Amino acid sequence: MQVSEQRRAPASSPAERRQRHDENKLVKRLLRETGRAIHDYGMIEDGDTVMVCLSGGKDSFGLLDILLTLRERAPIRFDIIAVNLDQKQPGFPEHVLPDYLRRKGVRFHIEEQDTYSVVTRVIPEGKTMCSLCSRLRRGILYRVADELGATKIALGHHRDDILATFFLNLFYGGRLKAMPPRLVSDDGRHRVIRPLAYVAEKDLIAYAAMRQFPIIPCNLCGSQENLKRQEVGRMIADWDQRFPSRSWNVFGALSRVVPSHLMDRDLFDFVGLAPNGIARPDGDTAFDGDDSGAYFGDLPAGVRQRFQD
Repeated sequence: MQVSEQRRAPASSPAERRQRHDENKLVKRLLRETGRAIHDYGMIEDGDTVMVCLSGGKDSFGLLDILLTLRERAPIRFDIIAVNLDQKQPGFPEHVLPDYLRRKGVRFHIEEQDTYSVVTRVIPEGKTMCSLCSRLRRGILYRVADELGATKIALGHHRDDILATFFLNLFYGGRLKAMPPRLVSDDGRHRVIRPLAYVAEKDLIAYAAMRQFPIIPCNLCGSQENLKRQEVGRMIADWDQRFPSRSWNVFGALSRVVPSHLMDRDLFDFVGLAPNGIARPDGDTAFDGDDSGAYFGDLPAGVRQRFQD
């Protein structure tokens, strides 16, 4: 009996099979949630040229990678161009992004502007640089979008960024305001989209590790300690560990606003509100939904039942 010289591939271990299973679930979830956000807010249309702002961080790498996959599967045709703003930070590895994008076969543009010197000259040492840096970046990217003929500007903000912005405005700005998935730019000339709006940051962290993106850390503002955004981010991460549904409930509330039960007189005519004998779905029974148990969750069962009765 002749023994074949061809060796069989070694059987994978249970741990390896589990890892492949988890990775497949992760990829499917990212594609599904990104596609759902794009559909819900009409972010990408047939014939669009989408300018993906690529910073070198995990979020923008993930956004570009997911959009490239969705483009192959989408029933519409759209183009993608990756744009990186080289802000001339000392030690920035200029070769990393061009090398990566060439390997991927992605059309790209590197815009060189020394915003680093401007920010470090204007902002005193130890102060937060993020706000000025962000404003300078936006203006440059809007101009580049015009020059490249981009019809949409795609940013890599995810669910946790949207939540953090909401809480920052709530805690420190006294406003109910977050990041919309789609908006018109400050200059009124560009459509800005956030396709990762439904994606949790932990999934992007896992995806970046799986895909082994060549991450470039931000050593300008991202390394500054005690930023309010970092504080809020730690709060959200703690909630996700201890109360897994809490962050999603708050996130869902951003798309289920009830103006009649807030206090903004520009959104609802409180002064002109008058009874007319017709039952109103936004009346005082609006507090008696199926989730009313949330108000009594910390009370003993007997006491809670008396209140709910």
